[in-house]
Amino acid sequence: MLVSQGQHVIIYDRDNREIEAWGAGSKAKLFFNTTWSRASYRDIERLVRKEKPDVAHVRNTQPLISPSIYWALVRAGVPIVQTLDNFRLFCPATTFLRDGRICEECRDHSLLRSVRYACFRHSRIETLAVAQSLWLHRLLGTWSRRITLYIALTEFGKLKFVQSGLPSERIEVKPHFLGSSPAVEWDHDDYAMFVGRLSPEKGVVTLLRAWRRISRVPLRIVGDGPLRGEIENRVKRDGLANVTMLGERPLDECLRLMRRSRFIVFPSEWFEGLPRVIVEAYACGKPVVASRLGAMAEIVEDGRTGLHFQAGDPEDLAEKVNWLIDHEAATREMGREARSEFESKYTEARNYELLRRIYEKAIGVSRHR
Repeated sequence: MLVSQGQHVIIYDRDNREIEAWGAGSKAKLFFNTTWSRASYRDIERLVRKEKPDVAHVRNTQPLISPSIYWALVRAGVPIVQTLDNFRLFCPATTFLRDGRICEECRDHSLLRSVRYACFRHSRIETLAVAQSLWLHRLLGTWSRRITLYIALTEFGKLKFVQSGLPSERIEVKPHFLGSSPAVEWDHDDYAMFVGRLSPEKGVVTLLRAWRRISRVPLRIVGDGPLRGEIENRVKRDGLANVTMLGERPLDECLRLMRRSRFIVFPSEWFEGLPRVIVEAYACGKPVVASRLGAMAEIVEDGRTGLHFQAGDPEDLAEKVNWLIDHEAATREMGREARSEFESKYTEARNYELLRRIYEKAIGVSRHR
């Protein structure tokens, strides 16, 4: 998007999958590199000298890049905008979720709780490395003093970050967006749809339990993940002939399936950042049945762009799905409202306007420091 608007963009990235190929010696160094990577610091120093950027937009530094880059950028006088895609600064697992339940122990007590539970990549050593980095940079004031502006994806997210200690006046709210607007088909085929990762926090088990109580509308599940085998076994064991597993599909096919669905079900059981699936559903003119939890309770307006149900409650979910089935006209009207919501909040044009204002504000704040 930025490039299409004539901006010059320099990308610096690393992939955490690199860790899997490391030997024992390199993994031991991760303990220190996660807190302060000299290589990343030098890389950013060189980039800044060469490119002289107006602003640096950071997404995720853990564990390979490390927060050392903030200090390199500040030293060079480059303002920093940090997007808060998840709760990584306060939860090594990034989700405020543990064993299928909301967990904010690291925020309310100590980061050592995460080490006890091996919350990062199921490894106490790697979790300790991340927890140590977060703790040390709190002491150094990296989060509170080095970052110019933060971007939260929702008002709910902003509230959580303020509760966790970030300054409210330095957090801007800007959602994600879709780069193109899919065509809308107001007619539909007779099925509901789930799209997402098949993992515990996404509430897929709750979804299947709900569908035991639903016989009038088939469910199509698009996605892959660690629970796929279990979900397939549950479908067979429970005789859910009206549930079809489609596996992972390309984006254009997902959108085509969405456009022909009656509505989308989003039963996630963690707070979420800003679920792209809900934005895609809105773009396709489809209402969403979503958990009354975290960002979802904010993004989905109950009775207007979809319905809320109690997270983790299959009976409540089934009740809301059956209500949509019984109220065809209301469901279509919710779909129209969903599309209107997309056009007002989640288009590329709207997002560029918001992001440009945030960059300009960050540059202005930096000049007056």
